[in-house]
Amino acid sequence: MKDLFLDYIAYEKRYSQNTINAYRSDLDQFFTFLDSQYNFTDIYKVDHQVVRSWIVSLMEAGITSRSVNRKITTLKSYFKFLVKEGMVQENPMSRVIAPKTSQRLPVFVEQDSMNKLFDAVNFGEGYPASRDRLIMELFYATGMRLSELVNLKDSDIDLFKNVLKVTGKRNKQRIIPFTKNLVSMFSNYLEMKRKAFPGDEQETYLFLTNKGEKLYPKMVYRIVHHYLDQVTTISKRSPHVIRHTFATHMLNNGADLNAIKEILGHANLAATQVYTHNTIEKLKSIYKQAHPRA
Repeated sequence: MKDLFLDYIAYEKRYSQNTINAYRSDLDQFFTFLDSQYNFTDIYKVDHQVVRSWIVSLMEAGITSRSVNRKITTLKSYFKFLVKEGMVQENPMSRVIAPKTSQRLPVFVEQDSMNKLFDAVNFGEGYPASRDRLIMELFYATGMRLSELVNLKDSDIDLFKNVLKVTGKRNKQRIIPFTKNLVSMFSNYLEMKRKAFPGDEQETYLFLTNKGEKLYPKMVYRIVHHYLDQVTTISKRSPHVIRHTFATHMLNNGADLNAIKEILGHANLAATQVYTHNTIEKLKSIYKQAHPRA
């Protein structure tokens, strides 16, 4: 039933490959626990007390409550599927309470540091330099996800309307505007790409490696890490940090929260509201520095 469940979330729910891999890992870990602690792997024998004992073992092993809650989400989806298929009569997850998680503020790069990146850092010459510069500009201008960027195609870019189309989680598409200064950057990049890799077959994906192949996530991560390393000392220097940076800077400069939600492609406003905490913390810092009695 595990394989049937994984096929279900892949082909019917259309979850991303990363999510499917995470669900598979969580289920493998759960079945290993059942075998080692209870000497069975029959899913119909699992009740809420068995699940609770697994949660306790995870917490005692030092797994964070955030990671534990993700594993609980996996089991909830799995047992819901089993009930739907008639494999189990009662869902044990209905009596399982997830541990509370402490809310972590999103890590972001200061606005002055981002200005320094684009105004002072030398990206070099040639196609790789043009590509890397556009990648950094695009992440900061749109807040898109890493997976969305590597899957961009030439046809997704509309240089007349200053918008681009991205395909997000669960194949949901959305339109994101971009600034006028990116139009010339796009034009120059596309021209350099055509010269470096002539042929229509090479123009499917927007970003290519130095050998003309589709850009892969690990390479993008290395590019982002390399350039952020030159302007900030924060420990995390990833594409998702620039996504956080985009949202935080937009909010700090007066953007509407609902507008940010739509641009980021969040399913609900709660996911976007976390960025308001960064704004509040900034106000607190200014207050403490400025108020005579603070």
